[in-house]
Amino acid sequence: MVPKVREGLAVSKQAVKKFDVERFNPRALNELEVRKQHQIKISNRFSNLDNLSDSKDINRAWESMKDNIKIPAKESLGLYESKQHKHCFDEEWLGFLEQKKQSKMQWVEDSNQSSVDNLNNVRRGASRHFRNK
Repeated sequence: MVPKVREGLAVSKQAVKKFDVERFNPRALNELEVRKQHQIKISNRFSNLDNLSDSKDINRAWESMKDNIKIPAKESLGLYESKQHKHCFDEEWLGFLEQKKQSKMQWVEDSNQSSVDNLNNVRRGASRHFRNK
């Protein structure tokens, strides 16, 4: 039972990742001019929808409603741009990791106060560097 549920969850997660959904930028509505422009475009689009409401084809009516919302939103709000992820594992990171390894090996071989201080300084330096990166 549990493997089937896990398999079902894995499949459903993969299915969600496949679809690219148009996402609009709602922060653009914080500007008064953009908000008014968007309201005018939507109201103009829905005033044209009254003629279509008498039609018997419900699928066509739904598609028209969807277009009446999406097209003005795309025009006035624009699409949401996803953030680019930073690559944190680069050559510089590997250098800090190697330096930390060397300091730790020195501390293991000779556990005096200077090797402990050196190890702590390397750890602090690496943390400080990547916090500010």
